[in-house]
Amino acid sequence: MSIFSRFRDIVNSNINSMLDQAEDPEKLVRLMIQEMEDTLIDLKASCAGAIAARKKSGRSFDDLTVRIANWENKAKLAIQKGREELAREALVEKRRVSEGVESLEKETTQLDEVIRNYQTDITQLEEKLTSAREKQRVLVQRHIHAQHKTRAQEQIRRSETSDALLRYEQFEARVERMEADAELVNYGRKPSLEEQFAQLERDEEIERELAALKASGQTSAPQA
Repeated sequence: MSIFSRFRDIVNSNINSMLDQAEDPEKLVRLMIQEMEDTLIDLKASCAGAIAARKKSGRSFDDLTVRIANWENKAKLAIQKGREELAREALVEKRRVSEGVESLEKETTQLDEVIRNYQTDITQLEEKLTSAREKQRVLVQRHIHAQHKTRAQEQIRRSETSDALLRYEQFEARVERMEADAELVNYGRKPSLEEQFAQLERDEEIERELAALKASGQTSAPQA
């Protein structure tokens, strides 16, 4: 599946917008990265080919420069020896080689421009690829977080099911029963003899206090 129709589509693409509109952003960003990586490989291979051609052109240029100098030296030698016709032929050959040099100079200039363009394209694509990989990293982290959150919510829902509530209510009922049993331990037990006399003594003490209060009230009442 191809997302981009050409290199400029990649460079000019709005990754954020494309991911926002995608049904499966993680899948889309993986495809983006794959296509960018494939395109980057092609660009680097083409750039390497252009650099190799530039080096070959440079070697040919140096070779022709040496040949031009050789033909010029031969023409000078022919003049010195009085061989004017031979000197003329040497100069004709020099001119032919010089035309080849001019052609190589144009080719070298064109190759230099091609290489610069490739290098610019590679830099732009690497930046776009870095951005896409960062988006992928963020999406993966969001996906992991969503999975953890989902598991947590599922655990909460499981703890809120009727079975869990029933087990809690049964445990609560057991505790209440134990508390009631504890309260009934002494219920209905006949007081001991000591407890009965202690109660009589408490009752007698209360009666004495009550009688004292009555007597005090009568003493303080005004006489008619």
